[in-house]
Amino acid sequence: MELIRRTKIDFIGKRKITFVISGFIAIMGIIGIVQIGRNAANMGIDFSGGTSLQLSFAQPVSLEQARAALANHNLKEVNLQEIKDGNKLLIKVGKSGTEKGADTITDLLKRAFPENAFVVEHSSEIGPSIGDKLKRDTLKAVGISMLGIAVYIAWRFDPRFGIGAIVSTLHDVLAMVALFYVMGKEINLLFVTAVLTIAGYSLTDTVVVFDRIRENLHRNPSGSMEATFNTSINEVLSRTVVTSLTTFLAAVSLLVFGGEVIHDFALALVAGVVIATYSSIFIASPIVAELEIRRARKQRGPMPEGA
Repeated sequence: MELIRRTKIDFIGKRKITFVISGFIAIMGIIGIVQIGRNAANMGIDFSGGTSLQLSFAQPVSLEQARAALANHNLKEVNLQEIKDGNKLLIKVGKSGTEKGADTITDLLKRAFPENAFVVEHSSEIGPSIGDKLKRDTLKAVGISMLGIAVYIAWRFDPRFGIGAIVSTLHDVLAMVALFYVMGKEINLLFVTAVLTIAGYSLTDTVVVFDRIRENLHRNPSGSMEATFNTSINEVLSRTVVTSLTTFLAAVSLLVFGGEVIHDFALALVAGVVIATYSSIFIASPIVAELEIRRARKQRGPMPEGA
């Protein structure tokens, strides 16, 4: 299925513009990571520690009444969210209130709403020390995955291709962190899962483009570097768009019909597919092209005077 045919877009010629745009996105992502490290972002209880409860009530419950009932018992860092599907309430208590425990919270709500019975649909408790360990392990997992990508691409293609792949994938990670940080979304293990999923998807898309570039470089080793890269990207553009569109629609269906629990995870997938498609075309390949062009210029040496 070819949605796009015989395009002649100058992707490489626009690399300076896309590098500036991506540089700004990367800076925002770095700021987000710094804030996450300082616990200044909207950290989920997976990393900050705390208690999470999802309750299903028989009758509608007011957020103000539930908040007042918990505040009367010195529960701090309470975050309440109303789930649209049914009379459900999501309660998150930060690490300063972790000692209260899920049982204590449910007892308080039973006394506050004696005529409104509820069922605990989901409950989890994480201590601050476990949250810190999860944060460190998450950074290690992302770092190891980045290193693995670089080694694989360098072995499969060329060290310069490895640089392009690692920069592209790192760009995707930083872009997703920047998006969630700016939107004030919760940073939790589901978000990390989405980031690693998109990193793998981005790598798959990038490898397809790289494979076509390598074929065309072997077929025409003396041709223009920019023309070869542009031709290769245009040749696989239809495949890239169709694959990304299919994945995008699947992620959108999760976002729309998946429910409140995986809403942010699905949002990360939707945004990640768009970001990964952009980076495989406008970041990974142009970086390799820039490195190849500079290498070719260095091999030619300086132009003689009067030439």
